[in-house]
Amino acid sequence: MTEIDDLKTHLLTAIDAAAGLEALETVRVDALGKQGRVTALLKSMGGLSPEERQVKGPAIHGLREAVTNAIATRKATLEAAALEAKLAAERIDMTLPVDAPLAGTIHPVSQVMDELAEIFADLGFAVATGPEMETDWHNFTALNIPETHPARAMHDTFYLAGDHVPEDRERPRLLRTHTSPVQIRTMLANKPPIRIIAPGRTYRSDSDATHTPMFHQVEGLVIDKGITMGHLKWTLETFLKAFFERDDIVLRLRPSYFPFTEPSAEVDVGYTLQKGKRVIGGGGDVPNGGWMEVLGSGMVHPKVIAACGLDPDEWQGFAFGCGIDRLAMLKYGMDDLRAFFDGDIRWLKHYGFSALDVPTLSGGVGAA
Repeated sequence: MTEIDDLKTHLLTAIDAAAGLEALETVRVDALGKQGRVTALLKSMGGLSPEERQVKGPAIHGLREAVTNAIATRKATLEAAALEAKLAAERIDMTLPVDAPLAGTIHPVSQVMDELAEIFADLGFAVATGPEMETDWHNFTALNIPETHPARAMHDTFYLAGDHVPEDRERPRLLRTHTSPVQIRTMLANKPPIRIIAPGRTYRSDSDATHTPMFHQVEGLVIDKGITMGHLKWTLETFLKAFFERDDIVLRLRPSYFPFTEPSAEVDVGYTLQKGKRVIGGGGDVPNGGWMEVLGSGMVHPKVIAACGLDPDEWQGFAFGCGIDRLAMLKYGMDDLRAFFDGDIRWLKHYGFSALDVPTLSGGVGAA
């Protein structure tokens, strides 16, 4: 019994004296390990007589319990001391950047709209808006679009329920097929000179890889005295150079027909083939190059100017229009328009823009 008491005193003293977790682990192995002294006493109980086991058994088990509890208590004390020392030694460096929080992205269409507004603002254009639910007069008649024009057919245009009263400008109503009605409303509400762009949503009954029932369009209008096709070409060339951020933009104007402009022209931009892909810039009628139609344009038809209460002999102007979604596809390398409207978070994370990527002419209107 004296041997057990001496061992208990020795082990408890060693436990209290352990300066760290490693030293405490050494004491534990020495006492309770496979070859430990307490473990040896426990194994020796098998060779004791019943009388000796009755006397020494409780003492040996009491020794093991006391050592086990002492080790657990000392370990908790050492761990707490180590944690306090670590916290006291560590300091937060306030100059380090914080982890970026989860954030949404700017849709490519919204980004391109901002880019267009920035470019044309530098050219003296204001941004004009109008209702998406339009009247037949603003959407077709005032734009010199005849009653027999295919665009007026129900398979091309979304008409809204309502009485068809031809002499009433407010009937019938429809979802606008272009943003040209904004030009009409602007000329009716403002005196020239006028310089505006009209970006927004438009609607047509069409759907495939390059067309959707709802899409985005931007149109431009200039009304002033002495306006010529030369002003139109310079404006479009300056715009496309800034938008695609290239100085080698080459334009080709092809004669065309639009009811609301005369003369009218399709605007082609030169492209080059690079690794099998068409890249806007250079190109044209050269090897490894070609032309791609991107805009419709022309001089505002005198009948449109007259319909808005202006004298076409005094005021002239030009107009142009293109799809914002198409511009985004050409600039940022997307090949399926339908993905713009699927709401796929993976697509949005890949093609989306940070809210801090604000387009500026000085910093470049494109992605950083």
